[in-house]
Amino acid sequence: MIRRFAVVAVIFVALAVAAPAMAQEHGEAAGDGDSSPWGLFAPAIAIGLAAAFGALGQGKGLAASVEAIGRNPGAVGPIRITMIIGLALIESLVIYALIIAFLLLP
Repeated sequence: MIRRFAVVAVIFVALAVAAPAMAQEHGEAAGDGDSSPWGLFAPAIAIGLAAAFGALGQGKGLAASVEAIGRNPGAVGPIRITMIIGLALIESLVIYALIIAFLLLP
């Protein structure tokens, strides 16, 4: 019962905090002007971090799959398929970060 109350309380607080943000006016009062010095740096940092950690994840996944193939050469087919799917999913996250970085540009 206490857990349910805590979940309802967290949801209520999240909705109460989000309501004023959704009611904010558009224009200069909302911060849509070019007054932010981070206008070009935020997307660059976002895509840089996404690419760096995506590359680290791909390297770790590739190393694990090569090690698994070395230990059990008979399981090359399933390991290779799983590796390719995993690498594609990691790369898709980096592509999503690129799209978000383009959306963050002023």
